[in-house]
Amino acid sequence: MPRHPQKRRPPERESPAPTPRARLAPTALAIAALCAAAAGIWWVQTRQDAPMLLSTPAQNVLLITIDTLRADALGSYGGRAATPNLDRLALDGMRFTFAHAHAVVTLPSHASILTGRYPFDHGVRDNAGFRLDDKAETLAEAARASGFATGAFVGAFPLDRQFGLAQGFDVYGDLGGRDVAPSDFAFSERPASEVVADARAWIAQQQKPWLAWVHVFDPHSPYAPPAPFAQQYAGDLYAGEVAFTDQALAPLLDMARAGARPTTVIVTADHGEGLGEHGETTHGVFAYESTLRVPLIVAQVGAGTASKRRPVVSDVPVRHVDILPTIAGLTGIAAPANLPGRSLVTAVDGEREERTSYFEAMTATLKRGWAPLRGVLAGRDKYIDLPLEEAYDLASDPREEKNIAAGQPDRVRVLAAQLKGFNAALPGNQADENAEVRARLQSLGYLSGSSPRKALYTEDDDPKRLIDVDRLMMEGIELHRAGRSREAADAYRRVLVRRPDMSLAYRRLAYIQWEAGATGDAIGTLRDALAKTGRDLDIEIRLGTYLAETGAAAEAVPMLERTVKAAPGNVEAANGLGIAYARASRPGDALRTFERVLATDPRNAFALENLGTVQLQRGDLRAAQDAFARAVTTAPTSSRAHAGLGVIASQQQRNDEAIVHWRRAVELDPRNFDALFNLTSALIRAGRVADARPYASQFVRTAPGAFYARDIERFRGWLETR
Repeated sequence: MPRHPQKRRPPERESPAPTPRARLAPTALAIAALCAAAAGIWWVQTRQDAPMLLSTPAQNVLLITIDTLRADALGSYGGRAATPNLDRLALDGMRFTFAHAHAVVTLPSHASILTGRYPFDHGVRDNAGFRLDDKAETLAEAARASGFATGAFVGAFPLDRQFGLAQGFDVYGDLGGRDVAPSDFAFSERPASEVVADARAWIAQQQKPWLAWVHVFDPHSPYAPPAPFAQQYAGDLYAGEVAFTDQALAPLLDMARAGARPTTVIVTADHGEGLGEHGETTHGVFAYESTLRVPLIVAQVGAGTASKRRPVVSDVPVRHVDILPTIAGLTGIAAPANLPGRSLVTAVDGEREERTSYFEAMTATLKRGWAPLRGVLAGRDKYIDLPLEEAYDLASDPREEKNIAAGQPDRVRVLAAQLKGFNAALPGNQADENAEVRARLQSLGYLSGSSPRKALYTEDDDPKRLIDVDRLMMEGIELHRAGRSREAADAYRRVLVRRPDMSLAYRRLAYIQWEAGATGDAIGTLRDALAKTGRDLDIEIRLGTYLAETGAAAEAVPMLERTVKAAPGNVEAANGLGIAYARASRPGDALRTFERVLATDPRNAFALENLGTVQLQRGDLRAAQDAFARAVTTAPTSSRAHAGLGVIASQQQRNDEAIVHWRRAVELDPRNFDALFNLTSALIRAGRVADARPYASQFVRTAPGAFYARDIERFRGWLETR
């Protein structure tokens, strides 16, 4: 999938080997340490049926978070997936049957796990537009201050270091700079086996107690388990993903068991998965038990623990905010003050105080303009605050099939008052994300951008009334991923019939139209969006960029100047303005605009690509070379930077080097049609017919005719004569 809108500007060239071309790229507790001697070791004896847990600073901690894992998917929870390794771990310790997250998307949920705080406290309310503040105190920071080695190994882009969770980790293994094509939807995740291998390599090097956080992403949609799980679970690929994940974790769990010191292992999920329940196919919109309830297992393995094990199954309500206090209590790590959680050891040790827990789902509010969802769990009572109020007795109705809000108003009033007592403010302003972040999150089905807030949300804004729209939006992503762009566009049109004010649907429809070469339709869709929704920064940025790309710079420049003035920190708007200046033959203004972006964000690959392209167009090959080289250093997967370096090499008669760069550009992004065109032409010019043929065929098959019609015919004719 191309990350950036493109408009071909036919250069002067010779036939049949035209001049190489380059183009601009829009951007895209109060808990104290247990009082014991510094080197002391002691056992925590819970009630008679509970396991013995070793409390000592001389132990390791292994925190495993499994993305999108429903509690009822594991074998030990009665699930349909074969999970012998996690089931064995449950037999080594405590398995909690009534554990809950506080958010239903990845980044906010992990922020709660690592800080021990609710989302409204740590401030991370969605996957896009939020960062964990540097002032936040994390588990890793506390562990490192207590002398632990700290390492994190994550499996997906929503937990990239730029979002703030790397605080306190000596090593943070994420996906940054991964050598994978941006058009490949695996770009934003990596398999559990790879994450586990990295974690094991790091653990093997540690000489002192360590804390390792290992995050695996595989149960997340789309569900595509490897063989043999795809065949064994052909009728339930989600369960296949869970079974594969369990197998992938086996070497890590075995390593912990073989350790020379005890290791406390905690396994949980960030959230669950809808799988069609309540009409939700994936997660992020609702906070029913299908997506809010998570598995939670705590066990100690390794040296000195085998003879002390007594498995416990606990029905006590527990929460993600209890994980950090648990680790602190067992290791002596000094946790931050005033945390809302308690140790899970205490939870099974006879303390039956039922603490009310807060939860939320804010994505649909932030990205679609729907009503915000907040709620509380008090024992087995659950309350969801929406325009269409909901309450459930989970003891008698675990599947939440009977809403008791209307029939038991006194009970609901108590729950509503408990929610109000949290004083949970709605999310603040979102940070602007660049095009790469947007594309990588969207490739995983997550939303970016923003939607105007409302002073009052009505029943028409209730997510229950709009879940069919959510299904259509997800359908559009899946269809586009499968290459069925026309059907994806139809899905977004149906969304707009239901919800004419949904700006995200306009943007996605316009993108598909633009990608297909229907530039006029794309621009028309965005104009219609502004007419229906009013001022919308994301729509205006996209429209201004498209206008600039189609030669309407006179309209694009003032539009983008207004957006930059309204949002001076929005790098996508600034990049768009720089492109418009370049299209308006104002290279000096373009260069100054890109330099301003780089002054605040020196690693912005899009600005570097654009800077190099303008310098190339001005004939300053040295400055262009420097900009493109910086872009490649910053983002090794930058197809456009490699393409630009190819153009420079070609102009300097270093043709073999040019071919190497263009080949790399096409490998990174098969829809970089300028690089594909240049590569094919250079191979033809060099007489390398056999090498040129597959690239020429690829160009003829895939290049959009609206931009490349004449070139398609040229290569088609060449192929017919060879």
